[in-house]
Amino acid sequence: MSINLIKGQRESLRAPKFTVGLGWDANSSDTGSAFDLDASAFILGENRKLLSDRHFVFYNNLQSPNESVMHTGDNLVGDAEGDDEQIIVDLSKIDPGASEICVVITIHDAAARNQNFGQVRNSFIRIFNTDTNEELLKYELEEDFSIETAVEFGRIYKKNGEWKFEAVGIGMKGGLQDYLDKFN
Repeated sequence: MSINLIKGQRESLRAPKFTVGLGWDANSSDTGSAFDLDASAFILGENRKLLSDRHFVFYNNLQSPNESVMHTGDNLVGDAEGDDEQIIVDLSKIDPGASEICVVITIHDAAARNQNFGQVRNSFIRIFNTDTNEELLKYELEEDFSIETAVEFGRIYKKNGEWKFEAVGIGMKGGLQDYLDKFN
Protein backbone atom coordinates (compact mmCIF):
# COMPACT_ATOMS: atom_id res chain seq x y z
CA MET A 1 0.00 0.00 0.00
CA SER A 2 1.40 3.37 -1.05
CA ILE A 3 1.99 6.20 1.42
CA ASN A 4 1.09 9.69 0.15
CA LEU A 5 3.59 12.13 1.61
CA ILE A 6 3.36 15.81 2.41
CA LYS A 7 6.25 18.26 2.09
CA GLY A 8 8.91 17.55 4.70
CA GLN A 9 7.59 14.09 5.57
CA ARG A 10 10.10 11.26 5.88
CA GLU A 11 9.58 7.53 5.51
CA SER A 12 11.83 4.48 5.72
CA LEU A 13 12.71 2.64 2.54
CA ARG A 14 12.52 -1.06 3.21
CA ALA A 15 13.27 -2.23 -0.34
CA PRO A 16 16.98 -2.24 -1.26
CA LYS A 17 16.12 -2.00 -4.98
CA PHE A 18 13.44 0.39 -6.22
CA THR A 19 12.57 2.78 -9.01
CA VAL A 20 12.05 6.50 -8.62
CA GLY A 21 9.35 7.61 -11.04
CA LEU A 22 8.94 11.28 -11.85
CA GLY A 23 6.06 12.82 -13.74
CA TRP A 24 4.65 16.16 -14.81
CA ASP A 25 2.36 17.83 -17.31
CA ALA A 26 3.26 21.09 -19.04
CA ASN A 27 0.54 23.70 -19.47
CA SER A 28 0.07 24.87 -23.03
CA SER A 29 2.71 27.51 -23.34
CA ASP A 30 2.74 30.88 -25.00
CA THR A 31 6.52 30.61 -25.19
CA GLY A 32 6.39 28.81 -28.53
CA SER A 33 8.76 26.12 -27.33
CA ALA A 34 8.07 22.61 -26.10
CA PHE A 35 8.93 21.81 -22.49
CA ASP A 36 11.87 19.50 -21.85
CA LEU A 37 12.13 18.62 -18.16
CA ASP A 38 15.07 16.54 -16.98
CA ALA A 39 15.46 14.30 -13.94
CA SER A 40 18.87 14.06 -12.29
CA ALA A 41 20.32 12.29 -9.27
CA PHE A 42 23.27 13.55 -7.24
CA ILE A 43 24.99 10.90 -5.10
CA LEU A 44 26.48 12.74 -2.14
CA GLY A 45 28.76 11.96 0.76
CA GLU A 46 28.43 13.06 4.39
CA ASN A 47 29.66 16.54 3.39
CA ARG A 48 26.70 16.91 0.94
CA LYS A 49 29.15 16.99 -1.98
CA LEU A 50 29.29 14.71 -5.03
CA LEU A 51 31.46 11.64 -4.48
CA SER A 52 32.83 12.17 -8.02
CA ASP A 53 31.67 13.47 -11.40
CA ARG A 54 30.47 9.95 -12.24
CA HIS A 55 28.11 10.12 -9.23
CA PHE A 56 26.03 12.74 -11.06
CA VAL A 57 23.42 10.73 -12.98
CA PHE A 58 21.49 12.55 -15.72
CA TYR A 59 20.71 12.38 -19.45
CA ASN A 60 24.43 12.49 -20.43
CA ASN A 61 25.61 10.05 -17.74
CA LEU A 62 22.95 7.36 -17.39
CA GLN A 63 24.61 5.32 -14.64
CA SER A 64 26.75 5.72 -11.56
CA PRO A 65 29.74 3.54 -10.76
CA ASN A 66 28.67 -0.04 -9.91
CA GLU A 67 25.32 0.69 -11.64
CA SER A 68 23.79 1.53 -8.25
CA VAL A 69 21.82 4.44 -9.75
CA MET A 70 20.65 4.24 -13.38
CA HIS A 71 18.65 6.78 -15.37
CA THR A 72 16.38 5.10 -17.95
CA GLY A 73 16.78 7.90 -20.49
CA ASP A 74 15.72 11.42 -21.39
CA ASN A 75 12.07 12.02 -22.27
CA LEU A 76 12.13 15.12 -24.46
CA VAL A 77 8.39 15.84 -24.44
CA GLY A 78 6.97 14.61 -21.10
CA ASP A 79 3.46 14.02 -22.38
CA ALA A 80 3.08 10.35 -21.53
CA GLU A 81 0.75 8.91 -18.91
CA GLY A 82 2.42 7.92 -15.65
CA ASP A 83 6.16 8.42 -15.17
CA ASP A 84 7.93 10.74 -17.61
CA GLU A 85 11.41 9.70 -16.45
CA GLN A 86 12.68 7.00 -14.12
CA ILE A 87 15.78 6.40 -12.04
CA ILE A 88 16.50 2.86 -10.81
CA VAL A 89 18.29 2.61 -7.46
CA ASP A 90 19.98 -0.47 -6.01
CA LEU A 91 21.18 0.40 -2.51
CA SER A 92 22.97 -2.97 -2.19
CA LYS A 93 25.46 -1.73 -4.85
CA ILE A 94 25.83 1.88 -3.73
CA ASP A 95 29.25 3.29 -2.88
CA PRO A 96 29.89 2.90 0.88
CA GLY A 97 30.76 6.61 1.08
CA ALA A 98 27.31 7.62 -0.18
CA SER A 99 24.92 9.06 2.39
CA GLU A 100 22.36 10.79 0.17
CA ILE A 101 20.82 10.75 -3.29
CA CYS A 102 19.27 14.11 -4.18
CA VAL A 103 16.63 13.94 -6.96
CA VAL A 104 15.98 17.12 -8.91
CA ILE A 105 14.04 18.18 -12.00
CA THR A 106 15.26 21.04 -14.17
CA ILE A 107 13.72 22.70 -17.22
CA HIS A 108 16.17 22.48 -20.13
CA ASP A 109 16.96 25.94 -21.57
CA ALA A 110 14.36 27.51 -19.26
CA ALA A 111 15.67 31.08 -19.58
CA ALA A 112 15.95 30.96 -23.38
CA ARG A 113 12.49 29.40 -23.65
CA ASN A 114 10.95 31.73 -21.03
CA GLN A 115 9.66 28.74 -19.03
CA ASN A 116 9.26 28.01 -15.31
CA PHE A 117 7.60 25.49 -12.99
CA GLY A 118 4.52 27.73 -12.70
CA GLN A 119 3.74 26.43 -16.20
CA VAL A 120 3.99 22.80 -15.05
CA ARG A 121 1.24 20.91 -13.22
CA ASN A 122 0.60 17.44 -11.78
CA SER A 123 4.25 17.04 -10.75
CA PHE A 124 5.09 14.04 -8.62
CA ILE A 125 7.82 11.75 -7.41
CA ARG A 126 7.03 8.18 -6.48
CA ILE A 127 9.03 5.20 -5.36
CA PHE A 128 7.98 1.71 -6.33
CA ASN A 129 9.37 -1.79 -5.94
CA THR A 130 11.24 -2.51 -9.18
CA ASP A 131 10.40 -6.23 -9.11
CA THR A 132 6.69 -6.10 -8.21
CA ASN A 133 5.75 -2.56 -9.43
CA GLU A 134 4.10 -1.98 -6.02
CA GLU A 135 4.08 1.73 -5.26
CA LEU A 136 5.66 2.41 -1.86
CA LEU A 137 5.69 6.21 -1.56
CA LYS A 138 4.35 9.17 -3.52
CA TYR A 139 4.75 12.92 -3.13
CA GLU A 140 2.74 15.32 -5.29
CA LEU A 141 4.07 18.87 -5.53
CA GLU A 142 1.30 21.34 -4.88
CA GLU A 143 3.24 24.61 -4.73
CA ASP A 144 3.15 27.14 -7.55
CA PHE A 145 6.79 27.64 -8.46
CA SER A 146 6.12 30.65 -10.69
CA ILE A 147 9.74 31.84 -11.01
CA GLU A 148 11.64 28.62 -10.30
CA THR A 149 13.18 26.63 -13.14
CA ALA A 150 14.43 23.71 -11.05
CA VAL A 151 12.95 21.78 -8.13
CA GLU A 152 14.50 19.37 -5.65
CA PHE A 153 11.67 16.83 -5.50
CA GLY A 154 13.10 14.57 -2.84
CA ARG A 155 16.11 12.99 -1.27
CA ILE A 156 17.04 9.48 -0.30
CA TYR A 157 19.35 9.54 2.68
CA LYS A 158 21.01 7.23 5.18
CA LYS A 159 20.53 7.79 8.90
CA ASN A 160 21.81 5.35 11.53
CA GLY A 161 22.43 2.76 8.80
CA GLU A 162 18.85 2.96 7.48
CA TRP A 163 17.82 4.48 4.13
CA LYS A 164 14.89 6.91 4.16
CA PHE A 165 13.08 9.21 1.75
CA GLU A 166 12.22 12.85 2.43
CA ALA A 167 9.65 14.78 0.36
CA VAL A 168 11.54 18.06 -0.21
CA GLY A 169 9.73 20.20 -2.80
CA ILE A 170 12.12 23.17 -2.82
CA GLY A 171 12.41 25.29 -5.95
CA MET A 172 15.40 27.19 -7.31
CA LYS A 173 15.80 29.74 -10.05
CA GLY A 174 18.59 28.12 -12.02
CA GLY A 175 19.44 24.86 -13.69
CA LEU A 176 21.75 21.88 -13.65
CA GLN A 177 24.86 24.05 -13.39
CA ASP A 178 23.48 25.67 -10.23
CA TYR A 179 23.02 22.24 -8.63
CA LEU A 180 26.50 21.19 -9.75
CA ASP A 181 27.89 24.34 -8.12
CA LYS A 182 25.93 23.56 -4.94
CA PHE A 183 27.11 19.94 -4.73
CA ASN A 184 30.76 20.36 -5.85
